[in-house]
Amino acid sequence: MTLSRKLIPDLVAIQAFECAARHQSFTQAGRELNLTQSAISRQIKDLENHLGTRLFERIRQRVVLSASGQRFLPEARKLLQQTEETMLRTMSSAEAGSSLSIATLPTFGSRWLSPRLPEFLSLYPDTVFNVGSRSAPFDFEDENFELAIHYGQPVWARGTCTYLCNESILPVASPSRKLAGQGAAITPADLVDKPLLHLATRPKLWGQWFEHTDLSPEMAYRGHRFDQFSMIIEAATAGMGYALLPRYLIEQELKSGALQVVVDLPMKTENSYYVVVPESKMSSPIARNFVSWLIGQVQRED
Repeated sequence: MTLSRKLIPDLVAIQAFECAARHQSFTQAGRELNLTQSAISRQIKDLENHLGTRLFERIRQRVVLSASGQRFLPEARKLLQQTEETMLRTMSSAEAGSSLSIATLPTFGSRWLSPRLPEFLSLYPDTVFNVGSRSAPFDFEDENFELAIHYGQPVWARGTCTYLCNESILPVASPSRKLAGQGAAITPADLVDKPLLHLATRPKLWGQWFEHTDLSPEMAYRGHRFDQFSMIIEAATAGMGYALLPRYLIEQELKSGALQVVVDLPMKTENSYYVVVPESKMSSPIARNFVSWLIGQVQRED
């Protein structure tokens, strides 16, 4: 793709614009960027001429964004942030043999993936990782990731999904508040009127689990709600109530005894985990190696 030089932005001018918009002052922008007020004014004027619109209005002793400036500011900040991230990412991998950018579900990334990455580095020691958290599918053309970890159905625009594993959840609780029982076995019916911890993005999990155990789901929707598995794990560990969690996310808590399985009746959820590679990166050797390694890690633990 050939870009028109006339449309390539002057990042120095955009930086001056963003700074002046933040301070509502060319003078303050000049101080921050170590430029004179006249230099900032000249950069803004050149940018306005380039865009064909006024970006600021002068009111008394300050400048305020025009309607065009207000529309342009979020895009300018996004462009500056992307430029900074690109520079930092390139600098971090400048002497590396290869680099790999991974988008992962937040809790999966912190609790399952990250502890296993050193093993991959032992096989490919010249690799530098850039790992970011994403909770939903995104456009690979807009974000510079070479693969993503996805929970859901095997559907992703301009991406190829490879199955990793399904997900089973089971009820756990902290033994410190006597939630996990003291000798006597807990049955599913015992949990009906107990404090339940819910994942906001999957509000029907407890109801589905009760149905899975042949109980009515009507009483399954009361309790505290959290929008991340990681928050529920911390809340359950603190003794706030019973949580439905995938075993792979609480390996350390189960091992240490911070959490205990209270009813050993796991339930498979309707979705699965996939690793997604954009179509444009399918020939990347490091991406292929990582997918193969990731599948091997999952199979080894089945």
